[in-house]
Amino acid sequence: MESHFTINKSPVEIENTNLKESMLAENISWADLLDQTIKRNHGYLNICHEALDNHSQEDMNNKTAIKFIGKSWPENNTDIKNISYGELLYQTKMLMNGLLRLGLAKGDVLFSLSPRKPESYLVALASLRAGIVFSPLFSVFGPEPIAARMIKGNAKALFTLASFYHKKIAPIRKSLNQLTYLIIFDDDGSAKNIPNYIDFKTLLNIHLEKNDRIDLIKTSADDLALLHFTSGTTGNPKGAMHVHSSVVYHQLSGKWALNFKKDDIFWCTADPGWVTGTSYGIISPLCNGVTLIIDEAEFNAKRWYEILEKFKVTSWYSAPTAMRMLMKAGEELPKEFDFSSVQFAASVGEPLNPEVIWWVKKNLGISLHDNWWQTETGGIMISNFSVMAIKPGSMGKPLPGIEIELVKLNDTLLEKIMEPDIEGQIAIKAGWPSMFRGYLGEDERYLKCFKDGWYLTGDLAKKDEQGYFWFVGRADDVIKSSGHLIGPFEVESVLMEHPAVLEAAVIGKPDLIAGELVKGFAVLKKNYTPTDALRLDIMSFARIHLGVSIAPKEISFVDNLPKTKSGKIMRRLLKARELGLPEGDLSMLETT
Repeated sequence: MESHFTINKSPVEIENTNLKESMLAENISWADLLDQTIKRNHGYLNICHEALDNHSQEDMNNKTAIKFIGKSWPENNTDIKNISYGELLYQTKMLMNGLLRLGLAKGDVLFSLSPRKPESYLVALASLRAGIVFSPLFSVFGPEPIAARMIKGNAKALFTLASFYHKKIAPIRKSLNQLTYLIIFDDDGSAKNIPNYIDFKTLLNIHLEKNDRIDLIKTSADDLALLHFTSGTTGNPKGAMHVHSSVVYHQLSGKWALNFKKDDIFWCTADPGWVTGTSYGIISPLCNGVTLIIDEAEFNAKRWYEILEKFKVTSWYSAPTAMRMLMKAGEELPKEFDFSSVQFAASVGEPLNPEVIWWVKKNLGISLHDNWWQTETGGIMISNFSVMAIKPGSMGKPLPGIEIELVKLNDTLLEKIMEPDIEGQIAIKAGWPSMFRGYLGEDERYLKCFKDGWYLTGDLAKKDEQGYFWFVGRADDVIKSSGHLIGPFEVESVLMEHPAVLEAAVIGKPDLIAGELVKGFAVLKKNYTPTDALRLDIMSFARIHLGVSIAPKEISFVDNLPKTKSGKIMRRLLKARELGLPEGDLSMLETT
């Protein structure tokens, strides 16, 4: 059944100069594209080289690669730092030589625990250039989840801030047996109290004679480059391994799905500690030669609006959670700002509710384009391209060269679903360049993700007659009630259409007769009071739009929903708390 949100809603079309609609069905040979790139690089492939060296021409050297906005802006109007492509390449080479001079080598793993600072982006690029495996950590992590990931990842080096060390690393340092190099950026003057550390600034400025300098470690397409730990919404996080060939997909998918053009001012609001903040917050925009905005501060609605206006952001990539936070700040605030520079905006991390799309369009004049991908895919797989009409609530269509089917497993057989509007698991034909190459230390778990040459994502969706995909939910989130399979996303989106509801989540609650009943959790907008009358009104609203069999039978009002830092609602945690079950891994839980 196609989402009812498309009824009487007129989508907006914007010309995408990078992609023609006919390309969506083209049969692209990733093997040929990869082979061409490797030949151009004389048999080697390195992510950093593709991101920076191809821009070393004279016309790019002085172009701004990174515009860093410090916390004290706009009160301190000088708290802005512009780093050109030429300077970024030079500093990356310097730091790479510093890392190698320490004793780090190709294949060693370097973890980075840092907020949004230029130094953390530089560490990522220098590590990749040196053939060192880069693994970002969320800056909000506490000691235990940091230790678990670093021990599992055999961390040889760690980059972090002095202020972070005392709170997060000191309590676990003795347990990090493999950690040889502790690289500290002294952000608060407390580094002198850290034993056996390496000063970042000194490392960056190690003087080497010309003959001692190394320009680039020659990595192959299949050399390990990135280690990303998954969000852990359904259990313990896994270490997804990605190789240097990923860059081919990062570059093209940014151009196609995010409509990158070289004159773009691009703002990816994602934290560099998760996969979006690396793939599309560092690699893809730099590969496409755009100017990257980095905002050091935490979310503030007025500040975000000021950044969009002041710096004339043309391309904006954020998350549904952030959009709902803008909604919570009200409709009056955006009237003070001009957002006309924004030519393209997209969202990722959690399905984009239609109500959010219409609010942003109404109040900011911006069309939001949802897209879908996973840590495991390494890049955007399905997108609402600007070349085609947006169907609010839809994930969009697959990128060129990406073959996607909805499937179901019958015993050991993989059966493709050919009819429209039938629910199935999203399966992707294996072979795209950014596909993960394993779960660290979990070979059997990795192999179970594939069947007959298809990667089974664990996400459920439907596809309509026009080829648009509609997210249903994680396979383990789907609610089975009285013979119905109910996807949480559609129910949550209906609840959000009620004028009182800002955010919503639903779970399946065990029932002796129905198997499971739908229970909803709602965060109310300002000026609404949680009362029994309002609860009944919301439940009635849901019954009208969804039908009695699908609408929630219970609704609880909550102040906030448990989410990962990347914005994904942790439904398993809601369910565990509701049923009094063990809560499991909470390392990715966003603290409020």
